[in-house]
Amino acid sequence: MSEQKKEKNENLLINILFNIVIPAIILSKLSKPDYLGPFYGLIIALLFPVSYGAYDFITRKKANPISILGFVSILLTGVIGLLEFPAEWIAVKEAAVPLVIGLVVLISIKTKYPLVKTFIYNDKILDTERINTILDENGNKRELDKMLNLSSIFLACSFFFSSVLNFTLAKILIKSPTGTAEFNEELGKMTVLSYPVIALPCTAIMLLILWYVIRSIRKYTNLSGDEIYSPQIRESVNK
Repeated sequence: MSEQKKEKNENLLINILFNIVIPAIILSKLSKPDYLGPFYGLIIALLFPVSYGAYDFITRKKANPISILGFVSILLTGVIGLLEFPAEWIAVKEAAVPLVIGLVVLISIKTKYPLVKTFIYNDKILDTERINTILDENGNKRELDKMLNLSSIFLACSFFFSSVLNFTLAKILIKSPTGTAEFNEELGKMTVLSYPVIALPCTAIMLLILWYVIRSIRKYTNLSGDEIYSPQIRESVNK
């Protein structure tokens, strides 16, 4: 179990380096004419998140819809920059990705596999097997489904909020024509600022949704303390 946890932490660090830190440094510092230039700077910056996404897909042996959307986002950024489309398309692209995710979350409510279970109600966070057994016994399974549907709406709203923030940040920062060193530098700044400006508020909303889910599960199952959490989390907390 400790090896699995160590591997997970290492992947998180590599994720941050390949998808945020290294591309941002290349775009903002190394894409000037004296170094790589705007064309090669953008190409090399894109190679890092694309290679990480391909490696992650190969090692996990399964497709994640959010990972696919992230991969498409990277490709669109490259196309807009390399083909020198109007810079306004960056703002549209930045808004479109979380908007599509939010719509998919809403649509998934009507399916057998709502995406809120992928994000929150999963066996990595919660002891879903124990929870489902108790809910089947006390007849509260329908109440859980209603709660998860409401959580899905909240989750979709967090992505819509992210879409508005992405669009606003891109409009403020991206001023230079695509295909220039200035454009790459602004793209690097946007990559860095998107996390404190966008990711932190959206993470806070996600934590509130998780709190609501946990509070509701405790109400429907009468489980207390750490009984509702997955064995992995319980083991890590008790160490």
